[in-house]
Amino acid sequence: MDELGSMRIAALYDVHGNLPALEAVLDEVGRAGVDAIVVGGDVVPGPMPRECLERLRASAIPVEYIHGNGESAVLDVLRGGAIERVPEVFRSSIRWCAEQLTPELVAWLATWPATIHLDVTGIGDTLFCHATPRNDTEVFTRLSPDEWVRPMFAGVTAPLAVCGHTHMAFDRRLGALRIVNAGSVGMPFGPPGAYWARLGPDVEFRHTLYDLQIAATRIRLTSYPEAESFVSNQVLHPRSEQDVLAAYARVDGR
Repeated sequence: MDELGSMRIAALYDVHGNLPALEAVLDEVGRAGVDAIVVGGDVVPGPMPRECLERLRASAIPVEYIHGNGESAVLDVLRGGAIERVPEVFRSSIRWCAEQLTPELVAWLATWPATIHLDVTGIGDTLFCHATPRNDTEVFTRLSPDEWVRPMFAGVTAPLAVCGHTHMAFDRRLGALRIVNAGSVGMPFGPPGAYWARLGPDVEFRHTLYDLQIAATRIRLTSYPEAESFVSNQVLHPRSEQDVLAAYARVDGR
């Protein structure tokens, strides 16, 4: 467990290069009375990857990081590896993001661990992972059957696990284990805005609103190859949770 002691934590997951959303969340986090921030992976890819990383590094609140499948894919590209596990439709944006990062940022990303444990005020030992404790790509939702999810968390002894990856906040039980998805800051499924969680002494889900039209303009001014699609489908008109849950039902054991 981390040596920082018991803390109140802001869990920020799946920023995906959406700097306007991240800025709005960090402003709110600064007023939320937390001791630390956990960034739960997938700061990249997205339209402003370098800017998001630099903004996080400038945080006055201490930040702990874990990597997501987005960071894994970008690092794979930079190491000359294949990215066949990434759907073809996303590969150009992954390569573009890789080109935006300085060598210093790349070296820093490579140090991010897959999981961390922190002592959360009122909760105790808390495991933070991106998708599941065993990898950064597995999919499960609040509706996934226990028998599907149980092997993913085998061996976890902490009372709380915090994850992201599917971009939908939830709070569910798996026996004695409480599993919370913090939602997505930059690419939510559900009403527009940015989603995150405040931990300690309990779990509080937050929905931060920001100026979507200004965000859309800023994103369109980037050279991100999927900028228009990102604005339309991730910022202004995200897919509903119901639609996404129906789509995930085909792959999560239901």
